[in-house]
Amino acid sequence: MDSFDWKNIFLNDLDLTIAVEIGIRTVIMFALVLIFLRSTGKKGVRQLSIFEVAIIIALGSAAGDPMLNGESAIMPSVLVFLVILLVYRIITFFAAKYQKVENILEGVPMYIVEDGRFTMNEEGDANFAKDEFFAEMRVQGIEHVGQVRTALLETNGQVSFLFFEDEEVKPGLPIYPKIYNKKAEAITEPGLYACTHCGEVLQLMHEQACSRCNKEEWVAAISDKRVK
Repeated sequence: MDSFDWKNIFLNDLDLTIAVEIGIRTVIMFALVLIFLRSTGKKGVRQLSIFEVAIIIALGSAAGDPMLNGESAIMPSVLVFLVILLVYRIITFFAAKYQKVENILEGVPMYIVEDGRFTMNEEGDANFAKDEFFAEMRVQGIEHVGQVRTALLETNGQVSFLFFEDEEVKPGLPIYPKIYNKKAEAITEPGLYACTHCGEVLQLMHEQACSRCNKEEWVAAISDKRVK
């Protein structure tokens, strides 16, 4: 087998003049992207909605060709940027004026936990990743679902929590792996068990289906107060 032509793979016909031109084009297009993003009024990535992420992808596509392709002029991409900005402003105007338009673009917040149990909404939501939510809860110092009065998944991907006072904390589904991974269908001894699917806590003597979601997987519930 012939050896690879590494010079052709990495450089091809690149020379100093082309390299400098690519550098200048990249700086210009990068600056234009930053100017556009600043014009939206957003302060950080966590504030971006799915609609705005789509806008950024479109910007990246418009900016990419002039950066690398010497045959692509910069001004057509600037025109694309201006059109995208105009469309963005028009859509955000209608979104601010009409709630239905905003809901279509941004989505609506989703309740994940209410009264120390998972809501039933997320069970049918293919976009809900329980492992990721558990990780978010652990970052917030939460040990089990019974410590949480309400958890709301915001449209920007952040999770808002309201907690029970210490005296109101309920037995709940543990979320740390060492305990959670002891889940099983069999009940070896009587006690309080949490359903791993919906967080319902029941006093069980033997294995049975959850009275709330009809699943049959349990783990021993815990009732520790939240460490603040």
